[in-house]
Amino acid sequence: MTNTGRKSGPSPAAAARSQENRRQRIAEHVVRHGTVTVTWLAETMGVSVMTVHRDLDALARRGVLRRFRGGVSALPTSVFESNLDYRLGVHVAEKEAVARVAARLVEPGMSVMLDDSTSVLALAGLLRDKGPLTVLTNARRVLDVFAGCEEIRLIALGGEYSRTHDSFLGVPCVEAVEAMAVDLVLVSTSAMNAHMTFHQEQDVVLVKRAMLDAGARTALLMDHSKVARTALHRLCPVADFDHVVVDDGVDAQLVADLREHTDVRLAEVRGGR
Repeated sequence: MTNTGRKSGPSPAAAARSQENRRQRIAEHVVRHGTVTVTWLAETMGVSVMTVHRDLDALARRGVLRRFRGGVSALPTSVFESNLDYRLGVHVAEKEAVARVAARLVEPGMSVMLDDSTSVLALAGLLRDKGPLTVLTNARRVLDVFAGCEEIRLIALGGEYSRTHDSFLGVPCVEAVEAMAVDLVLVSTSAMNAHMTFHQEQDVVLVKRAMLDAGARTALLMDHSKVARTALHRLCPVADFDHVVVDDGVDAQLVADLREHTDVRLAEVRGGR
């Protein structure tokens, strides 16, 4: 066989993952520093200025950051952290690990309520074969996951549609949730410390609180990036949750502190690499 000497490049899937990982790092740098130049980003990322321009254009379209001549600045935290496209692309491995552990809480025959978080969206795909189940949700993409599943009774919790979250919020959604009583509620939120959970948007807090009140048991799904942080609005104390599922990137002392208030289940990410 003739060896042409050419080396095959990365697969399209690998190239796409590399691109997305770089864009996540760029977003994190911009958020950390507030304002940075294109040249600085190119040097930091080890790529060309043109590549950085393409990445910044993509991130600006997602609503993660703001472009200006020669540089880029971060949007307010409440904007980029709420953006679904941004949330779908960050800490994917951690969310998937947390979802696998949380799925063990769900048994056939249960009624479960799922919020519009990307952590719970990762969980939804693992529940398709756990039927029979009754699933209630305000998240459009979670509805898509279960549409057509014969053993899933699916109930949409409607309200005012939010393009940012691709879900239903507002007073009509709260009222729909308050009319229900379920076996298990699974949610995530923006931030938590050893004692309290938080979210940056009041409309979202009101829906999540109603959901938690509707559950005989409740579970919180959090990747390590959301832990040891706060946000504008208090959601509820950690002790109000029956279960908290976090990944193994959370500081061991904080895990110990959380266990003083509730059942904590650890999802292995780093140990399995």
